Amino acid sequence: MSKYPCILAAGDSAFTVEFGDRMDEALNRRVRALDATLNAQPFPGMLETVPTYRSLLVMYDPLTAGETQVRAALIRALEGLRADRLPEGRLFEIPVSYGGTSGPDLADVAAHCGMTPSQVVRLHTEPAYRVAMLGFAPGFSYLFGLPRVLATPRLTTPRTRVEPGSVGIAGLQTGIYALHTPGGWRIIGRTPTSLFDPDSDDPFVLHAGDRVRFLPVD
Repeated sequence: MSKYPCILAAGDSAFTVEFGDRMDEALNRRVRALDATLNAQPFPGMLETVPTYRSLLVMYDPLTAGETQVRAALIRALEGLRADRLPEGRLFEIPVSYGGTSGPDLADVAAHCGMTPSQVVRLHTEPAYRVAMLGFAPGFSYLFGLPRVLATPRLTTPRTRVEPGSVGIAGLQTGIYALHTPGGWRIIGRTPTSLFDPDSDDPFVLHAGDRVRFLPVD
């Protein structure tokens, strides 16, 4: 019998609901389904939920709801979970300038994959990626869907500063930096699209479940 999903205490005011131990789009879909279920019908005291690749963090107010009540609410939500009813998600077309100063690692990625830079760009712009989660830094998006032939290891030594909008590859992942941060992903391009606005009511442009298609621009 599978041990998943399992509900684990995360301190005295949160639970983590784990659905597996790997990065898998079907598994992530169950994470997002529970996220949608709880936010559509929050239990008393629920404060915030945070989806990841394989788990959902559920924070609550312990002065409003006790651990036993929250655990029971999570079990009820899991019993009725229907991942097949998730909406398709919004589609964003994001322009990207590949290579040059915008993508200083494009040539290295091409060499690692045994391709030309233009072949890497063509393959990278073919899929419609799925946003699996946001994390690491505000607005940083982790995307499912990178063609396996483009998988490239992280930099041996991370950069101390990566420009906002940088599009990177790390292993089988691709993602977008929304802010100036350090980073070890291979940077192949950059978008002028701003993905994080702390002054907005909804600071993040992308959310888990959205889809992204990259459009090459000069």
